[in-house]
Amino acid sequence: MRDVTHDVPALGRRTFLKHTGALGAAAAVSASLSACSAGPESTNDTGGRAGGANRTLTAVIGYGNDGSWDPTQTASAFCMAANNHIYEGLLDTDPISREPYAALATQVPADPNATTWRFALREGATFHDGKPVTADDVVFVFDRILDPKTQTLAKGFFASWLKEVRKVDARNVELLLKFPFPDGLSRLTLAKIMPKHVFSRPGGWEEAIKGKAIGSGPYRQTAHHPKSNTTFEAFAEYNGPRRPAFKKMNWLTIVDAAPRVARISGSSAGAQISDNIPYANIGQLESGGLTVAGGAGMNNLFLMFNTRHKPFDDVRVRQALHYAIDTEKMVEVALKGHGKPSSSFLNEANPAYRRAKTVYDHDPDRAKALLKEAGVSGLEIDILAVNVSWIVDCLPTIKSSWDAIGVKTTLSPQETTAVFTKMDQKQDYQVVAAASNPNQFGLDADLIMHYNYGPTNLWMGYTRWANDPVAKQLFKDMDRATQEPDPDRKKTMIQDYIDVVAEQAVLYPVVHNELMTAWDARLLSGIRAQPYPGINLLQAKWA
Repeated sequence: MRDVTHDVPALGRRTFLKHTGALGAAAAVSASLSACSAGPESTNDTGGRAGGANRTLTAVIGYGNDGSWDPTQTASAFCMAANNHIYEGLLDTDPISREPYAALATQVPADPNATTWRFALREGATFHDGKPVTADDVVFVFDRILDPKTQTLAKGFFASWLKEVRKVDARNVELLLKFPFPDGLSRLTLAKIMPKHVFSRPGGWEEAIKGKAIGSGPYRQTAHHPKSNTTFEAFAEYNGPRRPAFKKMNWLTIVDAAPRVARISGSSAGAQISDNIPYANIGQLESGGLTVAGGAGMNNLFLMFNTRHKPFDDVRVRQALHYAIDTEKMVEVALKGHGKPSSSFLNEANPAYRRAKTVYDHDPDRAKALLKEAGVSGLEIDILAVNVSWIVDCLPTIKSSWDAIGVKTTLSPQETTAVFTKMDQKQDYQVVAAASNPNQFGLDADLIMHYNYGPTNLWMGYTRWANDPVAKQLFKDMDRATQEPDPDRKKTMIQDYIDVVAEQAVLYPVVHNELMTAWDARLLSGIRAQPYPGINLLQAKWA
């Protein structure tokens, strides 16, 4: 079954379709970028286990490279991972702990609770085209993010707490906050600093969407071939904290599971690392001498209900369908033990996790009772699902569980883009089963919950639930939690409103699962498997 990137839409309909490449391959990048190479670097020219320190590092990414590359817009797994190597924020974060460290800025603010953060830019920092990084570039990016007339994904991560970013002088900027917001420090990595002289030109943002990437990070993009591969080279002038360890990198996009596994396995393996490893192939790869490790986080299968399609407007029906699912069987059979039934919207390792008051343990008798109480009988459901391979593996458990309580169930897995095109066209549906992982953007619960819930959030548009009285009160509670200065009180407020989210089960995870990464530890060191799609090689090197 074909794997597709589960880019999660968070923009308006037209913007999402445009910026994630949902309606087809992204157009070719500008002629100047294409001129970086005479043609596509061979996707087979990888060096295998031969060669010296200057050989090309080849990685396999199990998601498409033809989504938006605009750092202010993208939710593409491939593009976000690549941008972390090409661009820098004022601060960036460790890929696992998500602790902020100074990147383009010279230091992390001493007082996270201050309402003004001042940053000095790293002396000698330059973009890949040789031009210096200045305060004007920083203001340029934040102005775009905060512009009320420009709809960007990044706006949702900043607009609630960041008032303004202003230039002090050529190498210093100030961020003015609406209220103390310590979590904002780690979110600064989501505002990648881009050269104003490149992307402010007419058509500049369109070029960024299509794949043009010029940053100040340790690697510069040398070629980009949608649906094939993207290549990188160490940036010789980089003087920041994460020095490039690989002379060249070639990232292949292989969304089909079988060829992805084949490219990294066997004596003639053409790649040294791959993400999105199917659970069924773990033993094979380990027996071949590879290291395979998982990262457990917010990656989840969720159910989303159309609350304007009866009887899914009734909370009892939504709850019944969750109680009916044999999640332990799903974890054992479909996930091969690499997951856990959800006991909160958040995964158990999240710092803000608390077991929800409503937990959907397998209880078919309770499910039947709830349906009866709601006056529902003879229910027939067609599940509209994305065809990500592990999601498809989970669907039979949902069907058999619902069939067992008298709900006749049909499975309709489709391409991710097809599913969400229907959502964006406001087509009628009953239930959607799909994958999500907001850990791409960070760990803080406020970010995660606002990404999924909010009065103008695209997800809430899909569910048709935003005008429900319970929803309106939920959104108010969420905003109050965002502004709460006391961290313990804020954590409790978030946990309390997650209890409401759990009880309502409008958009709610069924299981949280691990994402697996495989690499050749005989060749690479410093690799850490991350709990969200993609890879991070900023602290890796040849063994």
